[in-house]
Parts: sequence; structure tokens; C-alpha cells
Amino acid sequence: MNLKGMKTSNPAMAQMDQQAMSLGPVDEFIVDDSQRMTVDGTINKTGILMLIVVAVGAWAWQTMLNDPGLGRTLMLTGMFGGIVVGLVVAFKPNFAPAGSMIYAALQGLFVGGLSAMFEARYPGLVMQAVGLTVAVMFSMLFCYRTGLIKVTETFKKVIIFATMGIALFYVISLIASFGFGAQVSYFQTENASLMSIGMSVVICAVAALNLVLDFDFIERGSENNMPKHFEWYGAFGLMVTIVWLYIELLRLLAKLRD
Repeated sequence: MNLKGMKTSNPAMAQMDQQAMSLGPVDEFIVDDSQRMTVDGTINKTGILMLIVVAVGAWAWQTMLNDPGLGRTLMLTGMFGGIVVGLVVAFKPNFAPAGSMIYAALQGLFVGGLSAMFEARYPGLVMQAVGLTVAVMFSMLFCYRTGLIKVTETFKKVIIFATMGIALFYVISLIASFGFGAQVSYFQTENASLMSIGMSVVICAVAALNLVLDFDFIERGSENNMPKHFEWYGAFGLMVTIVWLYIELLRLLAKLRD
């Protein structure tokens, strides 16, 4: 099994390289789809996870409208709980089948509550963000499949470092906000500056390019006959990127609307 070049900037999927290398050679004669990772299987499982996000998100949305206090509590539970479960799944791929569904439910709480808050202030914004997320996802898939964007080692390194920098920015912002009560201007949509809007555009672009790496990684995992449970792991990583892209597009559109 050739695992060279199997890298991704998605924090949730980056651990797959190390896990795959530790598995040792996979029997090259295993062709039964019930035993190995396939692209179709990963797509199906991604669909399941997204359905969980949407279903739980719809409930969280309604809760936010009926009881804002409870809605905010659920939203924060989803955000911080998702971080913890996401890290566990990222470092324990064997936990992916169950962990990815738990993570999807927690993300549903967070995304649903957050979307309700944005929709209350900017009517129609959520559907715009959803539509744009779907459009970007299929555009990136088209660019990947047609070779318009080639996943070279240089391309991977640039996206990896960019994603790590954004992740560090998020961590510092969370610490400053919840630990010291600081107001981070980037996360405020009212009277957004051109710099804040520009940062949102850059982060959205990095999230979109992560999709290309995710597509490439899933395809390579299938070609290398990785174990079946990696379908859930790959679906989990792809869902992380899609949700991230949606949230950033939601924030960008809100800044432009304001």
C-alpha cells in the first residue's frame, strides 16, 4: 500500500496518515467493499452525518426562538462539546463510527443556534449561506476532478500552514473572549471594517481549498484499500470542513449585509 503523498490540512483528517502507516501493509487482493474504504461509502456516511447536523440543528433553531436562554446554553454546549469530541475522533479513528455521529449532533446544536441568531438579525441570510456553501463545495469538486486545481506538495503545505494559523487565531480569540472578556472585532458583524471583511474572505477561501485536499485524501484512501471504518473517519473530516465553511460564509454575508 503506497501512502506517500497522503496528507491533508484538515485537522480532523491529518491523523489518518499516521494511523494508516501504523497499520502496516494491507492485503492488495482485498477487493470486497465490505472490508475496505470506498469513495461511495464515504459519501454515504457524509450524507448521514449531515442529516444529523440538519435534524439537530432544526431543533436547536426552534429552541433558540422559543427559549433564547436555553438555546444559547445548547449552542455553547455544542461548540465546546464538539471541540472535545472532535479531538478524540481525530486521534482515535477506531472511535469514528460512533464519535462522528456524536460530533455531528453537537455541531447541530451549535450551528442551529448560531443560524437562528443570524437569521433573526438578517432575514434570509441562512438560506444564502447554505446555497453558497453547496455551490462552493461542488465548484471545488469540479476543480479537483477536472484538474483545474492540482494537489501538489507545495499546495498542501501552503493550505496546511494557513489552516494552522487560522486555528491558532481561533484558540487565542476564544481564550481572550471567554477568559478575559475581550471583544474580538473579527467575530463582530456590526460595522465591520474592510480588514475584517478581508479576513473573512481569506478564511473562506482557505476553508474552500481544504475541501480539495479532503476530496484528494478520501480518493487516495480508497485507492490504498484502507479499512472500512476509515469511511466514517473521512466523512467526519469532510463534515468538519463543510460546517466550518458554512459558518465562515454566514459571518461574511452578515458583515456585507450590515
